[in-house]
Order: sequence, then C-alpha cells, then structure tokens
Amino acid sequence: MAEQQTAVNHPEHSGHDHDHAHGEGCGIPSFHTRDLIVREDIMNKAKEMADLIFTSAEVQHYRRAEQQINGNERVQKLISQIKKKQKEVVAFETTFKNADMVKKIESEMNELQDELDGIPIVAEFQQSQADINYLMQLVVTIVRDTVSDKINVEDASEPAPEECSD
Repeated sequence: MAEQQTAVNHPEHSGHDHDHAHGEGCGIPSFHTRDLIVREDIMNKAKEMADLIFTSAEVQHYRRAEQQINGNERVQKLISQIKKKQKEVVAFETTFKNADMVKKIESEMNELQDELDGIPIVAEFQQSQADINYLMQLVVTIVRDTVSDKINVEDASEPAPEECSD
C-alpha cells in the first residue's frame, strides 16, 4: 500500500507545467502545491485523524452549542440585525459617502454585538470554537514538529549529494 499514490490536481492545472529549480541530475523533484502527490496511506491516516477529531468532546460540544444557537430566536434575530447593519454601513460608506451615518450605524451595530455576546450560549459557542481551533493547531504543530525532528536527525547523519551543492 505504501507504493500506491494519489495525485491531487486542480481541474485548471491538470498538466505538469512547472519548472524545476534544481540542476539537472540532482534527483530532487520540485513540486508546486497544486501538483503534489500524496501517498494513499497518508491520505487514509489523515482521514482517520479527521474522523477522530470529529468525534472528540470539543467538536461534539461545538455542535451542541451550534444547534442551540441556530434554534434560539433571540440570537438569530440579533445576528440578522447585525448583518443588516453591516450592509447599511457598506451602503453609507460607498454609495452615499455619509461618514456620520456610518458612525451612527456602527454604534448601533456595536450595541447589538454586545447584547449578542452577553447571551451565555453565544459565549459557550465562541469558547467551543476557540477550543476546536486550539485542538487543530495542536495537531498541526505535533505533526510539523515530529516530521521536522525526524528530518533534522536524518540530515545530520547523511551528507547531501555532491551534484546538488553549489
């Protein structure tokens, strides 16, 4: 399975149209992100990790809070009013060029936002978002640091090929 590979291509860039930055004979390919080839086993482990994160307590807490927010009429009304005020601000900035109205509407919008932020379920939802972001950053950091540590150890024990040096 380790030899199976899956190409990740974007429809608009299906060809191999990039230049290699390395000299001829170096043997080190250079890939543009859109042309990356990812081994199937790596993709499967990433999906497995995503499934584990999805079933985590943090994500489950977020989903419950999201459902409560979506079902709360007061919260939905405030969100709708804030969105309306945001559109009004854009209109008074761009179309009407009225700075006084912009300030007035922004003040009203801030009051609505303060009211929204004062609702306990909203604070809980925001905290659950922060918890998920922290979890995701932690996973990325662990993967990055683990790979980096292994690369540094390997680099220290193996000299670079001569034809690649300047």
